[in-house]
Amino acid sequence: MIAQFDIEPYKAPLLFLGVAGVAVPLFRRLRVSPVLGFLIAGMVIGPHVMGRLDAQLPFNLPFLANSEGVAAVASFGVVFLMFNIGLELSLERLVLLRRFVFGLGALQVALCGGALYLVARAFGLPQSAAIVLGAALALSSTAIVVPVLAESRRLNTLSGRAIFSVLLFQDLLVAPLLFMVSMFSDTAEQAHPFLAFAPALIGVAAIVGVGRLVLRPMFQLVAAADSTELFMAACLLVVIATAVAAAYAGLSMALGAFIAGLLLAETEFRRAIELAIDPFKGLLLGLFFVSVGASLDPMEVVRHPGATIGVAVVLTLVKTPLLIGLARLFSLPWRKAREVGLLLGPGGEFAFVILSTAVAAHILPADLTSEILIGVTLSMTLIPLFATLAARSVPKKEAFLPGPQPSELAPVSRVIIVGYGRVGEIVGELMRVHKVDYLCVDGDPAIAAQARSRGEPVYWGDGTNKDFLNLCGLANARALVATMHAPSAVDAVVRQAREARGDLTIVARARDAAHARALYKLGATDAVPETMEASLQLSEAALVDIGVPMGLVIASIHEQRDIYRKALIADESQASPPRPFKARRQKRPGK
Repeated sequence: MIAQFDIEPYKAPLLFLGVAGVAVPLFRRLRVSPVLGFLIAGMVIGPHVMGRLDAQLPFNLPFLANSEGVAAVASFGVVFLMFNIGLELSLERLVLLRRFVFGLGALQVALCGGALYLVARAFGLPQSAAIVLGAALALSSTAIVVPVLAESRRLNTLSGRAIFSVLLFQDLLVAPLLFMVSMFSDTAEQAHPFLAFAPALIGVAAIVGVGRLVLRPMFQLVAAADSTELFMAACLLVVIATAVAAAYAGLSMALGAFIAGLLLAETEFRRAIELAIDPFKGLLLGLFFVSVGASLDPMEVVRHPGATIGVAVVLTLVKTPLLIGLARLFSLPWRKAREVGLLLGPGGEFAFVILSTAVAAHILPADLTSEILIGVTLSMTLIPLFATLAARSVPKKEAFLPGPQPSELAPVSRVIIVGYGRVGEIVGELMRVHKVDYLCVDGDPAIAAQARSRGEPVYWGDGTNKDFLNLCGLANARALVATMHAPSAVDAVVRQAREARGDLTIVARARDAAHARALYKLGATDAVPETMEASLQLSEAALVDIGVPMGLVIASIHEQRDIYRKALIADESQASPPRPFKARRQKRPGK
């Protein structure tokens, strides 16, 4: 007799994969933000809509799982998001945008959070609940606002820069807010203040201390194994282990992952880790929003329209005028200030994270939180409409700032050096002498570690991987220099870089003349054969040593190099090498 198949363990994976593979692409085609797509899909397939059919039909529908089936796994979506935020935080970004980040961003959170706190207190909420609610609702939606601005090509405008700076400060604030929620929990309130903070502080200190001692040596060991699978497993281990350690210390799992990201951000493995966890971050974060959507009952809008719609209206009406006033205070023109207020006025995705944590800590009641989150979702759906209205009000001639854009949206332009052996190190040294900003990539973890110990900006990773090069700033690079010894690796880097950017200056190291010709065909701007350079340097040394004036030697070397390069580009055959320049034959003494 065949045992009856139990579909229950497979419901959650089938549910999520169906949403990710079918529903979200459909929302993308309709130009709806993926975040809203996950939320709406979660509502539809959750227990409050289609899930109710389970109780009414005589058979079990395999794709209609309840929200509890995905909630445990979905929590790791936020963990990976916070880990990635810690990994991406850069002192350079903060210094570059410090006026808007720590000025406009800090004032926005303080004033909007304070105003929303007063509204919550006016409705009778306890002080701790009102503080958490005000702080959570003061945050805006990075996941929707940044893609909307990028699609309309307004990220490099003055208002776009201000909006991004505020969102960056809000990202910095999420970890402290999660810590605050942990401190407001029932167990924290019942204990002595020192006893409440002590486990948390000890937990943070332990994660930081152990992380500094263990993380870099562990990744050096794993990188030396040269296995993509092992490196990915190590990344997942670090994220999950630090999250669990933080939870064990009484903190949120997301806070532990954030600390781990900060620790790894200053290592040579930062770029490779970003690449390894990106698919997991996206999928699990999508699963988190599906679980949030499944927990929301859209019928609450029908049953309590005043509460749900009122949250969206009050939230937008409180934040938008304050944001406009603050933007004007920071010398933004009226129309750009209005754009800042309209796009940052609605709620954001971190409200779901913070308020869900507050419910678990018994700070906020679940029913009230559900109504508030529906209101936040309604406000988020208005962001694309607000962006359209704001863009139409700005004249085209005022839309973009002239000149280079010193922001994360247009990062400082660097020269990327792929390969940091003996050749790459000399290239880097010359870049440093001429004060050219550069970034190096090498696939040998020992070389990357030694360079890092000397303060060199070297990252470990696969330079032939286009995604990895993009994480290193290929889209904004001034030039790329490929110095690897293996010709096949140089070919791959040149091919990938040229496919990504047709205007990029690419200088490549070639084995010989034939390899240089091949590199020119692949799109290299300049290819430098080792044999040619060695012969030119030998000639230069010999001529100078026998007394030929240095100026004449340098001029002739440059002339010969130019002739050789033009011949290679013209694809002359190897059997007919370029002819050297013709010097005047001088008469010998006595003739």
